[in-house]
Amino acid sequence: MKIYTKTGDEGETSLFGGKRVSKSHIRIDAYGTVDELNSYIGLLRDQEIDQHHKTFLTNIQQELFVVGAFLATPEESETLKNGKNRLKLDVFGENEVAVLEKEIDVLDSQLEPMTHFILPGGNTTVSHCHIARTICRRAERICVLLQSVETVNSGILQYLNRLSDYLFVLARMLSKQLQVVETKWIPSKNK
Repeated sequence: MKIYTKTGDEGETSLFGGKRVSKSHIRIDAYGTVDELNSYIGLLRDQEIDQHHKTFLTNIQQELFVVGAFLATPEESETLKNGKNRLKLDVFGENEVAVLEKEIDVLDSQLEPMTHFILPGGNTTVSHCHIARTICRRAERICVLLQSVETVNSGILQYLNRLSDYLFVLARMLSKQLQVVETKWIPSKNK
């Protein structure tokens, strides 16, 4: 199979099911941003972090491929002519969100309670985690925008929302594990 097909040379691409759309289509932006997030999580996973976090992040990357597949499949293409599910994937969201919530609770229970906003940074690994979090938030916003014009699996929206929460808590945990002092932001009072 050749890497290049030349079918996108005019600025269009195919969704699952064959429908051709502009590469600027909101659906392409949605799954492209999820792909960007997946790549950035790979960069985070490549940092010097413990094996538990690496394994958990690998699982997230695999789940993001599923998210991308759902986003690349418009509602009218989800079912094949024979009535079978095109993606051959289970419903996505509830179980994956529950796993994220459990991990968030475990990590959060080991952290000092938050009393202030925290400025991203302090260490390259922690900064990578915060960047992944912001890409996740962007992916979520784009999926919400897509949902305003087309059907989006609600489990994807919940998953991306919870994933950004997980990445925030993970950044705090990495700060603790790497002995990085978190910089707190305290708003100045107007005089």
